[in-house]
Amino acid sequence: MTEVYCQQMSPFGPASLMIDPFAEVERIVRALRSEVGGILHKRGLVLGLSGGVDSSVSVALAVRAVGAKNVLALFMPEYDSDPESLRLGRMVAETFGVSTAIEDIGPALEALDCYRRREEAIRAVLPAYGAGWKSKLVIADAKTTKGYALTSLVAQSPDGASQRVGLPPAVYLAIVAATNMKQRTRKLIEYTHADRLNYAVLGTPNRLEYDQGFFVKNGDGAADVKPIAHLYKSQVYHLAEYLGVPAEIRARPPTTDTFSLPQTQEEFYFSLPWNLMDLCLFGLNHAVPLADIATATGLATEVVESVLADIASKRRATAALHMPPLLVEPVREVST
Repeated sequence: MTEVYCQQMSPFGPASLMIDPFAEVERIVRALRSEVGGILHKRGLVLGLSGGVDSSVSVALAVRAVGAKNVLALFMPEYDSDPESLRLGRMVAETFGVSTAIEDIGPALEALDCYRRREEAIRAVLPAYGAGWKSKLVIADAKTTKGYALTSLVAQSPDGASQRVGLPPAVYLAIVAATNMKQRTRKLIEYTHADRLNYAVLGTPNRLEYDQGFFVKNGDGAADVKPIAHLYKSQVYHLAEYLGVPAEIRARPPTTDTFSLPQTQEEFYFSLPWNLMDLCLFGLNHAVPLADIATATGLATEVVESVLADIASKRRATAALHMPPLLVEPVREVST
């Protein structure tokens, strides 16, 4: 049910999303302890550590919940990964004193034809694409686009020249299907270690990602616990500072680290910076007047309307990602 935002002395804005970091950390830690030991009957937690703020905060929370000796952080680079992710991930692991393991998934993805499938799909619209080329997917800027924002391919040739190409639906789906193999392979590795250690797998989506379906089903969307899925990205950053996540990581723009060209989450999926998306999503969830959201974000009213419509559209389009398998009838003996 939609909550109604009660405007007090200060107007709606970034301060509306502020939380008490001490109280929130304590609440999450209590929940994690209850879930891991009491419900799941597991000894610890394993997670993929990307060097981003979400996984870094998740590591810090896991350490507070079950102790550093019961947390395993996995680094899972592949051929398109930014080396910075591994460096920053190691910094986080050292900061919080957790055990780590490196699992290079590049050879596995190559054996599964992940890269070949992607390149063949791209060549349907860009025949010259091949060895030495790099690419990423981008969407239109919500501030300049009205209506449905189509996805395009940005490709860079070996000589550094870039071009942007529109994608037919079949080509877009083929590229996404190939790249989704990366997230699913990483989750396979996480559960392999979880089974070995009798640990639970910790997922790291924030509220923006969880609400908007920015995850791969049975990939990064799979987990036993998701301790920050209720937190807006602004709140995750607030906890990051409180928990002592290194400043270099807190200053790093959120990336996908999935394609061979650098790609931000904004240009791939959300179309707005995370701080503005937070305000739009919070405003929608709390029935904040449209004019107040526009004032807080500095966006034109019609742009805010378009963003809110896109939020609703993504919720509908990705609803199946949240669903368990559908049964003909409930199996009452094992219902939870």
